[in-house]
Amino acid sequence: MQISENSGPGLKRALGPFHLITLGIGAIIGAGIFVLTGHAAAQFAGPGVVISFAIAGLGCLFAGLCYSEYASMIPMAGSAYTYTYATLGRFLAWIIGWNLVLEYLATSATVAVGWSGYFNNFLASLGLSVPHIFAGAPIAANAGGHMMATGALFNLPAMLLVGFVTIFLVIGVKTSANFNNVMVAIKLAIVLAVIFVGFGHVVPANHTPFVPPNTGAFGQFGWTGVFRATGVIFFAYIGFDAVSVAAQEAKNPQRDVPIGILGSLVLCTALYMLMSYVLTGIAPYSSLNVAHPVSAALEATPGTSWLAPYVNIGAIVGLSSVVLVLLLGQTRIFYAMSRDRMIPPVFAEIHPRFATPWKGTIVTGFACAVMAGLLPLDILGELVSIGTLAAFVIVCAGVMVLRVRQPERPRPFRTPLVWITAPLGIAMCLFMMVFLPLDTWLRLVAWTAIGLLIYVFYSVRHAKAHYAITAE
Repeated sequence: MQISENSGPGLKRALGPFHLITLGIGAIIGAGIFVLTGHAAAQFAGPGVVISFAIAGLGCLFAGLCYSEYASMIPMAGSAYTYTYATLGRFLAWIIGWNLVLEYLATSATVAVGWSGYFNNFLASLGLSVPHIFAGAPIAANAGGHMMATGALFNLPAMLLVGFVTIFLVIGVKTSANFNNVMVAIKLAIVLAVIFVGFGHVVPANHTPFVPPNTGAFGQFGWTGVFRATGVIFFAYIGFDAVSVAAQEAKNPQRDVPIGILGSLVLCTALYMLMSYVLTGIAPYSSLNVAHPVSAALEATPGTSWLAPYVNIGAIVGLSSVVLVLLLGQTRIFYAMSRDRMIPPVFAEIHPRFATPWKGTIVTGFACAVMAGLLPLDILGELVSIGTLAAFVIVCAGVMVLRVRQPERPRPFRTPLVWITAPLGIAMCLFMMVFLPLDTWLRLVAWTAIGLLIYVFYSVRHAKAHYAITAE
């Protein structure tokens, strides 16, 4: 069975290479640079977090090259899910799609809650405040890990952000992309300002030793700490997958999607490494385990404190664009799964005017808003599984399988040295997975089990047969 990208009513092709690069940057530069850098440095790697970013970026680059070949051959919405359906069959595709649902939905809710924290702090600096009952989740974990009531009803700012982003996504992907471009420009300006201003205030002693000695516990500093940090900061790279998710809305996907994937990855990896170098250079790494490490480090450094308020603004803008791109990715994965009848057809219904999967977008936005409004940051963070790394492993394997099964098939973009690049991508992703804690693996198993029940009782009865996708 073959399906052409143009069969039936489809998504509107409105994105060029610039839109796709900024789409990737919009998702990648956010929580990683404004929150996770400080956490990973203070808890695991010290200044060696620079190396952690390089390792994670290299692993993503190998996977990104495989994504690029797939996306040029199969320029349809759905990312790793669609690629797997076309090459390895619907069962593995369901496993990938189901885990990507958790990754995108839980991560976007997590970032929305983080955004709410920055937003509330920003309002407080202006002498304003959101009433406590509307400023947080109704429950939270205490020091013993038990749930307790907070006195709040729901996190109103987080819910409003998700609602605002959902409206943009319903109106149209180009409108959303243009809005994202503005946000990306603002936060890139802030990030570059921090790098250039902070570079002149780096204290060499803060980088000595660059890899702090291990404390005696696995993953706490030393080289195991550097490797442990790669699993933590990998969360910051999840955005490049969103570029391939939007392949069916690219004007020239065979050319533009690889440019978007690789361009955003290279630029963001460089910015991450530079920012982490500056951050651990202007402040002792042990002081960076705070909610807003960048602004905290600037405030504590003479000559740079004037930049801290602008960093808070950049964080608010930056995290907004992350939520937008992650929700865009989630709705397109639902669209692809619904198109294949793995989930109900409502998620694939296209709006006659806006040419977007509007019903699926509204359902996704509602679910994300509920999660962001009612669950605290720590619980949401625990819901984010290692599914993305598993997806990368299968994509890298799928590229090699397709080279053997369909060697004659046109490949507008070919992964260079595929028999080296793809195995390296698999190895590095598995390497990062190994260093993740056991409870992360257990959550992945539990979520996958729920997905298998849905697959058995719904998807098997309704799903289309395995197919090959053409881009005619």
